[in-house]
Amino acid sequence: MKLFYANGTISIAPAIALIEAGIDHDLARLDFANAAQSKPEYLAINPKGRVPALVLDDGKVLTETGALLDYIAAIAPDAGLTPDSPEDAAHMRSVMYYLASTMHVAHAHKMRGSRWSDKPESQADMTAKVPETMTACAQYVEAECLRGDYVCGAEFTIADTYLFVVCNWLEGDGVVLSDFPKITAFLSRMENRNSVQAIRAKGML
Repeated sequence: MKLFYANGTISIAPAIALIEAGIDHDLARLDFANAAQSKPEYLAINPKGRVPALVLDDGKVLTETGALLDYIAAIAPDAGLTPDSPEDAAHMRSVMYYLASTMHVAHAHKMRGSRWSDKPESQADMTAKVPETMTACAQYVEAECLRGDYVCGAEFTIADTYLFVVCNWLEGDGVVLSDFPKITAFLSRMENRNSVQAIRAKGML
């Protein structure tokens, strides 16, 4: 299979998960600076013009970060990337859905304001609001999402790959990371994982 990604984007979460799951895969980097995601070649793969996209061996294409993470966990059950407990699994997915619906959107207001407004002054207002909204998101993550070393306590899951990438955006979004000791410890813990070190070595983050 082949994962289409762009450096520093949420597409790095499934890249980490693929390594954690021990799944053989190829990587295809899109250069956002040259709008590669909007070129006909990539739109033929993912008409949304977003990353990630995972092309399976039979040519089928999967998109959306949470869906890819669930798929990776499902085809590599021995990796234990989803909890056995239904309650823990629900918490894991609630965190991923929060990241997708709220925190990622708040982050996108910094550079993607044109998705919601045509007026430069409105886009500037959205950018100015990002430190406030992302700080509020970090407060929620600190209080509600991390239930121990990871999202599901001591158990590493696909949600941790998602949360790791999103929390890597916090400082760039004007959030004072030292105000959030649980997030800081989580990021440090993730940096020590072989999967993240492999991603760092490839310059993907």
